[in-house]
Amino acid sequence: MKMKKAKLLIVLAVVLALGVSLFAGCAKGGGAGQTIKYNLGAEPATIDPQLNSAVDGATVIVNTFDGLTRLDASDKPVAAMAEKWEVSADGLTYKFFLRKDAKWTDGQPVKAQDFVYAWQRAVDPATASEYAYQVWYVKNGQAISEGKMAVDQLGVKAIDDTTLEVTLEAPTAYFLSLTAFPTYMPVRKDVVEKDPQGWATKPETYVSNGPFKLKEWRPKDAIVLEKNPNWYNADKVKFSTIEMKMIEDQTSSLAAFKSGQLDYIESPPSAEIPNLLASGDAKIFPYLGTYFYIFNLSPNAAKVDPAAAKAISDVRVRKAFALAIDRKAIVENVTKGGQLTATSFVPNGIPDADGSDFKKKDYYPAEGNVEEAKKLLAEAGYPDGKGFPKITLMYNTSQGHQAIAMAMQDMLKKNLGVEVELANQEWKVFQKTRNDKNYIFARHGWIADYVDPMTFLDMWITNGGQNNIGYSNPEYDKRIEAAKKEADPAKRMQLLHEAEDILMNDMPLIPIYYYTNVACIKPYVKDVHKSALGFVYFEYGYIEK
Repeated sequence: MKMKKAKLLIVLAVVLALGVSLFAGCAKGGGAGQTIKYNLGAEPATIDPQLNSAVDGATVIVNTFDGLTRLDASDKPVAAMAEKWEVSADGLTYKFFLRKDAKWTDGQPVKAQDFVYAWQRAVDPATASEYAYQVWYVKNGQAISEGKMAVDQLGVKAIDDTTLEVTLEAPTAYFLSLTAFPTYMPVRKDVVEKDPQGWATKPETYVSNGPFKLKEWRPKDAIVLEKNPNWYNADKVKFSTIEMKMIEDQTSSLAAFKSGQLDYIESPPSAEIPNLLASGDAKIFPYLGTYFYIFNLSPNAAKVDPAAAKAISDVRVRKAFALAIDRKAIVENVTKGGQLTATSFVPNGIPDADGSDFKKKDYYPAEGNVEEAKKLLAEAGYPDGKGFPKITLMYNTSQGHQAIAMAMQDMLKKNLGVEVELANQEWKVFQKTRNDKNYIFARHGWIADYVDPMTFLDMWITNGGQNNIGYSNPEYDKRIEAAKKEADPAKRMQLLHEAEDILMNDMPLIPIYYYTNVACIKPYVKDVHKSALGFVYFEYGYIEK
């Protein structure tokens, strides 16, 4: 997911932080009526389950909606709207049995038909969901997205109000994890179709089925959630209110945290991280994601800057950029959050078929190779950067992203003689700029949607919903398509290794580091789960004071 999602961004790499007054009328111990203040950071572009593609929006969604499954404290899928399920011997058919006490926030029952509608909506070309490809595991999903079949041909049907039958294109080991993902969340047809554009922006129409419901959305200030009494496990929810602030400035959020005005912030200023870790005010959490930069290889790049577009269309230029970067210096001197240098796109922490780590190789040295970079740039016709057009590097407004961009700017100038101009945009604007491919060179980040290499690789297929690079390689597409149909785990992983080899050889993107999540959480905040997939789950958290 985009960090900003960023996956997540990736993806992204998304910045989270918070501010305002603390718990008005908080109860002590584990009692009811508690309020927690958390900083969402930037304002989400949307909190519509089928339209969202960023970590900030997803954090709101996973606390207000429930899928057939839900991730537990170990990020494993457990029963949620479905109390049980059956899987056919060939792994192609799933039958889910919904719990009888599943209700929407307005009291109506959650039905199997709500899932059918939501999943059809996700793959419907008219919806234009960036995450449509996530539902391509369901039979006919891809054909529907490509306009080749009608939406009612999707392999999901309601046997009755509480029984859902799903047919997959091929056995998918992580399908139950997918059913916990926002794109697979149910939505009500009558609610959505009454106001397709605005239903997910107002408390009175944001009908959901999770542990919390939308109470208020104050633009550029806060999204406020309150406990949903209709949730099946409502008696175990201790927070009555979650105030998600939208403070982008990391220094401001940290100051508010230190003064006792906030309970939970993420991504404090990089310069402060070593001291915060030493004092115990901050902790490093696992984060399954990659921070990277992307080149615009789409035809639209020529409209943005013809000279720059021509230059980056040469793979030797892209490889020169990648080799001119000292990732070790960036993580040690700039980010300072325990990040690992990224020498591949798929990060550490994802198991291969034999249980070993999927990451087997370094595609380039972490410190770079300036001599080779200069050689490649010269071969491309730009010796020592002579004649190379000025290139604009775009990033979303954030002290952290700015610091990394400045380091990139300095390294490319010093090592290659390339002039880089920096430009920043507000998160919502930046997402649109990147998705519309109105950039030349930009930051990105991707956080895993599930624990499998596929979540990092299938996004770059030709015309894929998350492919905002405009990358296209038929051989790459073949590997991904074959991997999705391969039942043998070892052969499947081999295809994914081959796909990553192709991607890294074409270098449409430059990995910088593998994420960690540095967060400051007050010691009295208990059992709030920070997922390695980027989401924050509040349903079983409480204040102990």
